[in-house]
Amino acid sequence: MRYDIAIIGSGPAGLSAAINAKIRNKSFILFGNDNLSTKLTKAASIDNYLGFHEITGEDLKEKFVEHLEKMEISITNKRINNIYAMGEYFTLLCGSEMFEATTVILATGVEYTKPIKGEEEFLGRGVSYCATCDAPLYRDKNVAVIGYNDESQEEANFLNELTSKTYFIPMYKSEFLMRGSKILEDTIEVINDRPVEINGDNLVNNIQFRNIEELAIDGVFVIKDSTSPASLVPGIDIEDRHIKIDAMMNTSIAGCFAAGDCVGRPYSYIKAAGQGQIAALSAVSYLDKLKLKNK
Repeated sequence: MRYDIAIIGSGPAGLSAAINAKIRNKSFILFGNDNLSTKLTKAASIDNYLGFHEITGEDLKEKFVEHLEKMEISITNKRINNIYAMGEYFTLLCGSEMFEATTVILATGVEYTKPIKGEEEFLGRGVSYCATCDAPLYRDKNVAVIGYNDESQEEANFLNELTSKTYFIPMYKSEFLMRGSKILEDTIEVINDRPVEINGDNLVNNIQFRNIEELAIDGVFVIKDSTSPASLVPGIDIEDRHIKIDAMMNTSIAGCFAAGDCVGRPYSYIKAAGQGQIAALSAVSYLDKLKLKNK
């Protein structure tokens, strides 16, 4: 099935885009998770969202969920790893799964973590952001997982089924790791040190750390909450690490729109929701023009 619109992200921008796509009777798929947005749920108090004075992030999330349920909008709990422009449609990849949509709205939020030195340089040459996509390439080899969230532990377990040796490098404080949880397989070695550089010749062959000696590996999987836009959508214009857009949320790729924190400051829930609406209406206009063109 080819959807009219694929929406990437379940924060305020993505949800607003989905609601407006539904109102305009377009077929769409919304990718995200049931938690909606980690940034939203962690907010202790939100004072500048019109109509909801001094509301907690968790309470605002419940309002969003209620709105989605009333409009019968569901979230597809999958993480899109790559989006390719194919002319008059887009191909979206999630591991071995593939989706198609005529337009795309990027509402992925902003990646706060700076890339490790060498991370972007060796992307596709030993550095990957998707274990389910690239794990078969590292069968019987040594790999490291640099994890920024609890999901990265599951990715490490998946890789461990194929690799000769898997190392896990936590970049966050995890209650699971601190308590000696069995989430990670016993054969996975945890390295509690800060990686400072990913090195190699043509391909990755080692990681350097702040304190310990370098680690010889064949591949590195960097698992973050969101992927940088340039890695997600090859060829898209980036400005100051944000997606470059115009007033109507058009990106540099025809049929691809963006909204919310991923397009720049201010990082505001109400701004994101407004931009999500504009992106959806722009996508609808694009679809209508394409339909007339193809008649």
